[in-house]
Amino acid sequence: MSTKNTTLEYSPSHQAQWLLLLGIIFVGANLRAPLTSVGSLISFIRDDLDLSHALAGSITTLPLLAFAFLSPFAPKLANRLGMEITIFLSIILLTIGLILRSLFGTSFLFIGTLMIGMAISIGNVLLPGFIKMNFPLKIGFVTGIYAVFMNLFGALGSGLSVPIAAIKGFGWKGSLAFWAIPAIIALLFWIPQLRKSTESVKVGEAHSQREKSIWRSPLAWHITVFMGLQSLIFYTLITWLPEILQIHGYSSNASGWMLFLMQFALIPITFVIPVTAEKMKDQRILSGITAIFFLAGIIGLFLGSKLLIPISVILIGMAAGSAFSLAMMFFSLRTSNGQEAAEMSGMAQSFGYLLAAVGPMLFGGLHDLFHSWNVPLLLLLLIAIIIFIAGINAGKNTVISDSSVQNKIAR
Repeated sequence: MSTKNTTLEYSPSHQAQWLLLLGIIFVGANLRAPLTSVGSLISFIRDDLDLSHALAGSITTLPLLAFAFLSPFAPKLANRLGMEITIFLSIILLTIGLILRSLFGTSFLFIGTLMIGMAISIGNVLLPGFIKMNFPLKIGFVTGIYAVFMNLFGALGSGLSVPIAAIKGFGWKGSLAFWAIPAIIALLFWIPQLRKSTESVKVGEAHSQREKSIWRSPLAWHITVFMGLQSLIFYTLITWLPEILQIHGYSSNASGWMLFLMQFALIPITFVIPVTAEKMKDQRILSGITAIFFLAGIIGLFLGSKLLIPISVILIGMAAGSAFSLAMMFFSLRTSNGQEAAEMSGMAQSFGYLLAAVGPMLFGGLHDLFHSWNVPLLLLLLIAIIIFIAGINAGKNTVISDSSVQNKIAR
């Protein structure tokens, strides 16, 4: 195999790859912060616009719905326009959405939020394949760098939103508008990629008979449920954790930094888990530990002890980082080839995020119904138990093709 353009050593011939790496980093930095910045400000937005808890929860739900419905079509769009142009257009859409969401009325809050979700869903789907295409011998390294910046900026989005909103003349609108700055920087760094004529990966055209079998595979459904429910817990707590903590005496600023702590805790795990999982015969132990961390963290929130809450937040962050990394690894470890991996990714991200989209609105709706966070937290405990079951099954040392064949034989 040729090693041309696969190393990252600095030399004139590799300057373009360093610029591409920076472009990937800045695009990745915009895939979480526009969403996580809302959670710390949700009470300000709700009070200012007189929204119910359920409607306020839809600010997080709308992007997840966009993830669910647009994810299967992102590769097709990239096949038609090229990956570089498609990602560039998605960043433009993201920038427009951030401005509309922040600076205009209630209707534009939701329109802009939907645009943000559409833009981020394209990046979520295309960046992993784009990295594989441009850094075939450095996939793990580049993916790790991109994931770290994605989660780091996501954490900063939670931690900095309230302090920025406290600046005179900013408020929650100015705080949300601030995150258009990283999007504009990403645009500038991505412009050089428009001069390239790299052929896009033809994953969107993979409509073989194998695609039908993957939706009938119990293993594929375990992976999808694992992916969807861990996303449900993460995005639900991104939305409502600050308000839960305020019930226990935290200020809005302190609760925002606790949300930062939750996301900061997952950053090192996103490095450790993929390396560890790849070396193991199966990943059932990692899946079980991940679910136990979720359970312990949610129980700590339920008890509400000032001593337990920081520990609980860290455990939830570690569980979220582990679960997300395991889900990404399952796409590769549980499939036989690149085409099947793409189909698995499309299935898990479309149906999985549709499942996750239920979380923030359902959580807020249950609070409105019972006037307490106890029942919603009990629901998250039940979901963590299901994650344990799905994760144990997804972690078995087999592949989807084998599981599909076994299922047909059993029938």
